Amino acid sequence: MPVVKPQMAFYEMYGHNGIKAFEDTVRYAKEKGLVVIEDGKRNDIGNTAKAYADGHLGMVDLGNGARIPSLDVDFLTVSPFLGSDSLAPFIDVCKEHNKGLFILVKTSNPGSGEIQDVAASGGLSISRIIAKYVAENAEEMIGAQGYSPIGAVVGATYPEEAMVLRRDMPNSILLVPGYGAQGADARDIVHCFNPDGYGAIVNASRSVLYAYEQKSARETCTREMYQQSVTAAVATMRQDICAALADHCGNLDY
Repeated sequence: MPVVKPQMAFYEMYGHNGIKAFEDTVRYAKEKGLVVIEDGKRNDIGNTAKAYADGHLGMVDLGNGARIPSLDVDFLTVSPFLGSDSLAPFIDVCKEHNKGLFILVKTSNPGSGEIQDVAASGGLSISRIIAKYVAENAEEMIGAQGYSPIGAVVGATYPEEAMVLRRDMPNSILLVPGYGAQGADARDIVHCFNPDGYGAIVNASRSVLYAYEQKSARETCTREMYQQSVTAAVATMRQDICAALADHCGNLDY
């Protein structure tokens, strides 16, 4: 199933106009049958965490007895660094409204190891401790296909760590940034999939959105040219990943 991942920061920077554009984006994507992952990296504690969860994934109370969906995305990226009590409201809302999370476990940026790779209790890294938390909560919501809506963000730019984290979270879907513009290729991302070739969503943003720049400048790029460049970039990405997966997972037929 096709997935889109709008990054909330690039909407919020335009204030209320940007939020309206985000709402329109989500509505349009759902009309086209797309799953919407909001890359918002939200979290807080107590009522604030619940407000984030309700506003992005659940229902909000209008004060007159009516409850309505607000942003109503399908999945939301969340930070785990305030602890389990901060994540509980999000997980509760996911259970109630059939939504999902991608909890930051090992991010793709160069500085991620400054915190995420630090060894903590029992010698495990921070990333692996968070991964075990994800796995424990994922087990409570495993669907018919063997996967849970409680997933994790694991960057493709760290394939060795991804291999370990994949084993730590066998029933979670991994959201995998880092492919393309950030430097990871198809051989790096295969470690984020399970042995059957499933279990990961590979994200490509700049390499798809700005693919047109390889052939034309912004001023000369028509709408048709832009659409063609996006289509070609996605097709190339799919071919690369499927070929790497077929080799990695025992020549499965994709």
